[in-house]
Amino acid sequence: MTLQDRRRIGTGLAEGRSYAEIARRPTSRLIVEVGREVGRNGGSGDYRPEWAHQAAVRRARRDTPARSAEPQDRKVFEVEEGVVETAIGMGLPKMVARVLIGLWPSEDGRLTAAELSRGLKVSPASISMAVGYLTRQGLIRREHDPQRRHDIYVVDDDAWYHSTVIGSRQTLAAAEITKAAGRTLGLDTPVGRRLARGGAFLERISLDTLASAERWRDLPP
Repeated sequence: MTLQDRRRIGTGLAEGRSYAEIARRPTSRLIVEVGREVGRNGGSGDYRPEWAHQAAVRRARRDTPARSAEPQDRKVFEVEEGVVETAIGMGLPKMVARVLIGLWPSEDGRLTAAELSRGLKVSPASISMAVGYLTRQGLIRREHDPQRRHDIYVVDDDAWYHSTVIGSRQTLAAAEITKAAGRTLGLDTPVGRRLARGGAFLERISLDTLASAERWRDLPP
């Protein structure tokens, strides 16, 4: 069973589906397989796909070294963990980083709050706080699905562009305030000159960043 299979199981449980509905071809063997997978990894109320997959990889290594199987899935998991640590080191709150990185490897970059909550094994309140921050920063966007009556959180190819633009505009606003404060205090004073110089620096950096973001927005992978 791959990590993608386990994520599909997690999504199905979050949506309240039965084991037969989760099994795409509801033969008795597949239904039993899904039930065994869920029961082995916390039950329907506590199933976390990533943890379940990591445990399966450890069992595979221990039982059959030649079948350390699913190397690509292991790479995905290791990359996710590494990027989360990097994001935290850059100043993102831990939960915010986990939610953002949790969205990245989803097949279409779209998950509901329930799917994120179950996948990360955290409370809906924690998800709400994190997605609020990420939405304000332009790193994800919120869509409403009227059929499922759920909000869906989306990360797409323009995420970094929008985040860069929002951050640069915020810095540009701060630059204007800093320059104005410098002028108010007087450019003939040490403090006034320091503020004006700092504001001018921030202004130039922000404008350069905005121009660069527009120039490279459609950069191919």
